[in-house]
Amino acid sequence: MKTEDNLILKVEDIHKSYGNTEVLKGVSFEVKKGETKVFIGPSGTGKSTLLRCINQLTLPDSGRVWLHGEEVTHSGKNINIYRQKMGMVFQNFNLFDHLTALKNVEISLIKVRGMKKKEATEKALEELKQVGMEAQAGLYPAELSGGQAQRVSIARALAMDPDVMLFDEPTSALDPELTGEVLEVMKKLALGGMTMLVVTHEIGFAYSVANEIIFMEKGRILESGPPQKLVNNPRFERTKQFLSRLSELYKLGDEK
Repeated sequence: MKTEDNLILKVEDIHKSYGNTEVLKGVSFEVKKGETKVFIGPSGTGKSTLLRCINQLTLPDSGRVWLHGEEVTHSGKNINIYRQKMGMVFQNFNLFDHLTALKNVEISLIKVRGMKKKEATEKALEELKQVGMEAQAGLYPAELSGGQAQRVSIARALAMDPDVMLFDEPTSALDPELTGEVLEVMKKLALGGMTMLVVTHEIGFAYSVANEIIFMEKGRILESGPPQKLVNNPRFERTKQFLSRLSELYKLGDEK
């Protein structure tokens, strides 16, 4: 597929069912370099499944994904090459309990990228510093707060030097008082030009950093647009209802 230089990701007509339940019903969008796209919508509407289909952790039933014009879907053994270029941050951290924060970040650099130990350690410390976790490098996951553990998870993904970062509700498992420290790291990444896809209910974050908010309903994109337009003047009543419910939990626009 020929692609313009700044187009990083192209997702075309993704469908996914589990048994008789159709979770994704033809989702398509494009992502340009440096963009942050935030996916919102009710639980069970396919947002997390969409991210997993993009990096092939879940195989779509049909549809195609391209990264820099190269097809990710049906890429066989090459899929691990593409996954290195798409950093994934999950809800529940997925850290190795028996490894320190430093070693959690190091391990992929050594085993996947083939770095020497000294080089991997330097790179891991650099990424931990970027997320404000260098002082906790020697601690184990059980010694970290949820927010700290998630920041280590972000550092681990960043260490692979990805072209795009996928965040699957990265604050949903955190106590409210710990959410801010993770969102601040994500905001810093977005403002620094990292290309990001984010599934979240943190509408204040979306309002402050997203280039586009995408509202999904029942496995489809119902509407999308710049934050100010979608939040302040949604086209559909369903979007308006959903945002109204979110606004009861989060103060919109307080980070404008």
